[in-house]
Amino acid sequence: MQHRRSVTDTIVLFVERVAAVLLGLVTLLIFVSAIGRYAFAMPVPDAFDLSRLLLAVAVIWGFASLGFRGNHIKVDLLVALMGPRTRRILDALAWCILWLFTAAMAWKIGGRVLSQIPGGEVTMDLRLPHWPFLLVVFLGLIGALVLTALRIWRVVVRGESLESHEQTEIPENTGGQNDRA
Repeated sequence: MQHRRSVTDTIVLFVERVAAVLLGLVTLLIFVSAIGRYAFAMPVPDAFDLSRLLLAVAVIWGFASLGFRGNHIKVDLLVALMGPRTRRILDALAWCILWLFTAAMAWKIGGRVLSQIPGGEVTMDLRLPHWPFLLVVFLGLIGALVLTALRIWRVVVRGESLESHEQTEIPENTGGQNDRA
């Protein structure tokens, strides 16, 4: 059965792919730099600075996805004992706290971006400015704010919970074979 993706799902998928690509780039950069350093005595210039800046961007863009999906480690022993109405109130409260935390981070990073532009902090070897990386981190936080606000709206107005987003579709077994390994 084909499912049509909503605009929200498409945006979240884009955010997740950006985070995944950046994480892949960090991994590749570290690998190539290590091979260059140990095999050829020529590491990639600014590999350390670039990898830490790109990793920050990848983590925050992944955080934006978390702001919508809520796919993170959680212990719901207390929640399992609550009724649906109380659970929905607790969900809304938790998402609101996450939104406030994200807003505080966005505010601080936004200030850091504004102070970095005239400040001129650059990487060691290639002299690349830090502010474009921080700007992309800030944009990831703005995305996290929007997606978390959307999740809050869905919890409060639509009564959704995380369970609908945590379940994965299992294709029906058409061959009659046992799928166990």
